[in-house]
Amino acid sequence: TDPHPEQARQTGPGHGMRVIFAGTPEFAAVALRAVIAADHEVALVLTRPDRPAGRGMSLQPSPVKRLAMENAIEVFQPLTLKEPSAQQRIAAVGADVMVVAAYGLIVPQIVLDMPRFGCINVHASLLPRWRGAAPIQRALLAGDAESGVCIMQMEAGLDTGPVLLRAASAIATDDNAATLHDRLAGLGAQLIVEVLDKLPLPAEAQPATGLTYAHKIEKQEALIDWSKDAQALDRHIRAFNPFPGAQAQYGGQTVKLWRAEPVVGAGEKGLILSVDRNRIVVACGSGALAVSELQKAGGRRLPVREFLAGHPLKAGDRFDLPA
Repeated sequence: TDPHPEQARQTGPGHGMRVIFAGTPEFAAVALRAVIAADHEVALVLTRPDRPAGRGMSLQPSPVKRLAMENAIEVFQPLTLKEPSAQQRIAAVGADVMVVAAYGLIVPQIVLDMPRFGCINVHASLLPRWRGAAPIQRALLAGDAESGVCIMQMEAGLDTGPVLLRAASAIATDDNAATLHDRLAGLGAQLIVEVLDKLPLPAEAQPATGLTYAHKIEKQEALIDWSKDAQALDRHIRAFNPFPGAQAQYGGQTVKLWRAEPVVGAGEKGLILSVDRNRIVVACGSGALAVSELQKAGGRRLPVREFLAGHPLKAGDRFDLPA
């Protein structure tokens, strides 16, 4: 028998859902905020355990946990969802649906099957392109013309499930990972509320073609290779802003490049072609890159004229090439 006959009659279109929300970073917090505002009953929030951060490396709650606490929602932070005790805690909620957004833990089949409408995921790409951990950065690195959000019915596979709703967003030439993240987070929040208001919805299998994987960003990928063309390096700088920051080497020191644009120019790779108070133009494998904001290790992000005051660079100097 249904343990919540009253509730079962009242869910569905026009009535709030009893929701478990699973997510960790800011992207997920934006979606959670929208679900709360749409008057769904968020009965439990799952998020990753607190992590050490900041100078003192003290334990910091995730953005999702902070938001849940502000709204007096119960928070559960298991290390894994494979433990029977964690599974019992989730089953006890009697949720209509579990919303998952950038949670960071594998959701086993037994948990996927618990809520009445299963588990639905907010994913920041146009599936099946960029399944996986870093869809926003990978789309920028690849020079994609658009990205978007899919609301997907979760299966055991990684981002393989059928799509309930999708929406695209054009990628601008000056978008970086932060601006694209914020736009897609807002879009995801809008779409998840739309889906919750309309469940059950028909789901469409992902296309069989166009599949790519968005592997997790590794810190060593951030290193700039001046033998690449200027367009590729421009995308590289935007994809790694704000994390982990595109890194160039100059005289054995790390310098992070935060803002640049491709320009006409030629010379030896890594050679500084010209310097003025607004930009430093560096030769690439093809074309040149005009850098306008950069940061020395341990320093702040600075516009060129402020950076030059402490680190005089001039035409003819050269950035190190990767070993």
